Amino acid sequence: MSQKKLTVQELGIVIAIKNHKPTLLNPDFLKYSGIVPSEWELARQPVFTNNVVQIAYTSGINIVAEPNRIMFLETIEGKELAQVSIPEIVRKYVQALPNLEYGAVGINPRSHISFEQQQDAGKYFSETLLSPGEWQEIGQSRVRASLNLAYTLERSPFYLSINEAAIRKEDETTTPIVMFNGSFSYELTGENSSERLMNLQQVIDNWEADIKTYQEIIGSKFLAKQSEALYAVPELMPISTVA
Repeated sequence: MSQKKLTVQELGIVIAIKNHKPTLLNPDFLKYSGIVPSEWELARQPVFTNNVVQIAYTSGINIVAEPNRIMFLETIEGKELAQVSIPEIVRKYVQALPNLEYGAVGINPRSHISFEQQQDAGKYFSETLLSPGEWQEIGQSRVRASLNLAYTLERSPFYLSINEAAIRKEDETTTPIVMFNGSFSYELTGENSSERLMNLQQVIDNWEADIKTYQEIIGSKFLAKQSEALYAVPELMPISTVA
């Protein structure tokens, strides 16, 4: 198999909040509280329902509020580390709403590797990630698989799901990919809301360390087996969700 480059797509920060009211989220609140820059423009009309509020900006930032969580998502492909916006947006959001019942936070990178043919993506699964055996030979076509992995790291649990997928291009053609969705999941600790808020801020402050760990795991453990070729991992990576 030829050399593959890991392409960063998205970084998500997901905060679990007890008794959260999605209607707290609206563009005016975000702008006038200084959470997002005043010059940011909406990519489309916000979505407002009783259970979901979604606000998307042309900057590639997408904020989604639900009854038990809020998700901050950013398209980061091609961005430098210093250009990533959502960690600072999250800091400002929790500073503006310090009395919410924050329970957990997830740092969630998403990335993929591309293939020319769909069978090549399947071959990566069957030959690199899975052990060979007759169980792969059942039926009239190759087995399709996905992996859900859970690791216990020093700072937090790390969950990784690996799936075959495809990216649809503007000309309606598709590119086969294998997607790597990671999640570093932190339960917030503290005897009161102030201590949990401080813990949340500490997690956000260390987001770069989680991204570098994600890079190292994917690059050295999942891409290094592709022949003997060097793999290319960018300086930055990208949601699943907080469990």
